[in-house]
Amino acid sequence: MSAAVILAAVLGGGVFFIARRIFFRRKALKLLSYPAGLMRGKTVIVTGANSGIGKATAAELLKLQARVVMACRDRQSAEEAAQDIKNQAGPNQGEVVIKHLDLASLQSVRSFCEEVIREEPRIDVLINNAGLYQCPYSRTEEGYEMQLGVNHLGHFLLTNLLLDLLKQSAPSRIVVVSSKLYKYGSINFEDLNSEQNYNKTFCYSQSKLANLLFTRELARRLDGTGVSVNALTPGIVRTRLGRHVNIPLLIKPLFLLVSWLFFKSPLEGAQTPLYLACSPEVEGVSGKCFANCEEEQLMSKATEEHTAKRLWDLSESMVGLRR
Repeated sequence: MSAAVILAAVLGGGVFFIARRIFFRRKALKLLSYPAGLMRGKTVIVTGANSGIGKATAAELLKLQARVVMACRDRQSAEEAAQDIKNQAGPNQGEVVIKHLDLASLQSVRSFCEEVIREEPRIDVLINNAGLYQCPYSRTEEGYEMQLGVNHLGHFLLTNLLLDLLKQSAPSRIVVVSSKLYKYGSINFEDLNSEQNYNKTFCYSQSKLANLLFTRELARRLDGTGVSVNALTPGIVRTRLGRHVNIPLLIKPLFLLVSWLFFKSPLEGAQTPLYLACSPEVEGVSGKCFANCEEEQLMSKATEEHTAKRLWDLSESMVGLRR
């Protein structure tokens, strides 16, 4: 193929991307607006609040005068992010608290929850946002495959240990960040920990499907308690989530161009978590999944009650909640 043909293809693709950006992204650019002080007096925990969607969500909640607990593994990064969002929030802002949480360590999760229960009189919203994407094979402190451990098991234990406080604070909400890539996964009960074979793409999709099944089973268990739980798929967002994906050097410029033209900004990606955390429109709604602040219809494998119950029971054993 000649250089002229390649150049034409690249330029043509660029024009297409720009046109699509201009004509098809306007809906995504519409940001939510809530009354100042909407979250005053409310405490919100956001995992992974030091970057990406988590940071953007924390920033918006701070503007609404919430007490935001940034639950992060890297304290220095969290402190820098906290200072950044405080600078953006203006004079009438809420409060930021940083607490250490490493979801790859169940002991860290337990220590975090003990600290929260000891120091926080209430939790109004828990946002399970932190996650890993297609990382090289590694294991959590307890020996679980890393994506399953962080994306599902860590949040599973975190949520269960904070349930009593959430119930005492009712009406309260739990928000679970999943991904549309759940569609390409399944729950491999025969090798859930990927000891026989590791496929980083499948393992991510499996963990995101687990998020949705967890949401469904938890909603069933919380019926009548005043605690609602909903999941969301944020779409493709420009964050550090894809830092483990190797992109060839020659392709990187084009990838960066595409990401700026196509992908949502972190603030755009934060709109649905923010909506589920504080919108009166979803008060009392539970067990659903949302995308772009609208209910999303899921594939049947994400709503199978038997699979959700089986995964719940196994997860309880894995995190030490069932002896």
